[in-house]
Amino acid sequence: MMNNKQWTTSIVFVVVSIFFVALNMRPAVTAIGPLFNVLMDSLHVSNTQMSLLTSIPVFCMGLFAPVAVPLQKRLGTKFAIALLLTLIALANGLRLLKESYVLLVGTSFAVGFAIAIIGPMLNAFIKEKFPNRFTTVVGVYSFGIGTGATLSAALTVSFYNGFQQNWTIALGSWAVLAVVALMIWLLVIENKQVRPREHENEQSKEAARNPWKNARAWTILLYFGLQTSLFFSLMSWLTPMLQDKGMSLVAASTMLTFLSIVQMIGNIVVPLLMEKWSSRIHWLLSLGIMGVIGFALLSVGTGFVLWMAVLIIGVVLSGLFPIGLLLPLDEARNQTEANSWSSMVLSGGFMMSAVIPTFIGYCYDVTGNHAYTYAIFLALMLGILCTTLILKKRT
Repeated sequence: MMNNKQWTTSIVFVVVSIFFVALNMRPAVTAIGPLFNVLMDSLHVSNTQMSLLTSIPVFCMGLFAPVAVPLQKRLGTKFAIALLLTLIALANGLRLLKESYVLLVGTSFAVGFAIAIIGPMLNAFIKEKFPNRFTTVVGVYSFGIGTGATLSAALTVSFYNGFQQNWTIALGSWAVLAVVALMIWLLVIENKQVRPREHENEQSKEAARNPWKNARAWTILLYFGLQTSLFFSLMSWLTPMLQDKGMSLVAASTMLTFLSIVQMIGNIVVPLLMEKWSSRIHWLLSLGIMGVIGFALLSVGTGFVLWMAVLIIGVVLSGLFPIGLLLPLDEARNQTEANSWSSMVLSGGFMMSAVIPTFIGYCYDVTGNHAYTYAIFLALMLGILCTTLILKKRT
């Protein structure tokens, strides 16, 4: 039997391992954005084809999310996530081999498959392991995701310039992060963590509700799809949008890094604040209004106004994602529901969000400007406000 001090120490290590797994949930996808125009010129492909490198993994995140439940039952959380981290490491590593659009598409598919299953699996793991502090631990999880996105935005261009403008090394280097996470996960989770009996969920034996037959679950799915569409579209298109405004690649990627840093900080700060002010609806309404203002400024702004717009949007994104993770967990009455509701929301939401980055690319190929891009971003924010009002009515 572990004493309280040993138990606390082991839990801290579990949280640290969750953080390192989360670090790998975005770089393979978001590293494409900073080098968008570089890759397009090097591979001689269109904006629409380049957008597929974001849309394919995001679509896979939705398509394969339901696999999390049976895979977790068959292999267990520890072994399943270890295999998926190995797949992420291999996919990133393969990008080192050669400059190939087909290779990028294939590795994007593999990464999307792995992330799809890790997401709901970790959500359910957090709900089970931290029933009384899951908001905070989800904050750590989303902070890890934000940190991974920030690192990819900040370092990918630096890797590219540092290795004689070799983009295969810039993208393939992210395999190292997956290997580190894999080692930490195996070392920490190897010792089976067992919660004391007094923390067991009394509702664990209650019959689980089917989220596919629940209107509130569908509303949460729609919200998650809209906010995820916003994130992946922005990570893919902010750099080329800013370059269209006259910025250099370095200046545009710096602003993308700034966005990611703001989001990374907010990913941990917002969930901590929600421990004190817990109303998800009030948070969503406030963030929705801020988002509309931020994207309006982004569309018309230059200079300092652009920095203000990116700051506002970063704060908005930092709150929307952890709330999206928390909403299905708030509704879950037991471990089975935590897994099934999260799987449904992540599955449908990611499949929705796979469409928007490619649609933006298509609109840009047809029009040659980003007028439709700004309109799409504003429409997504208004959609988030609408789903918030629906959730408010059903509270």
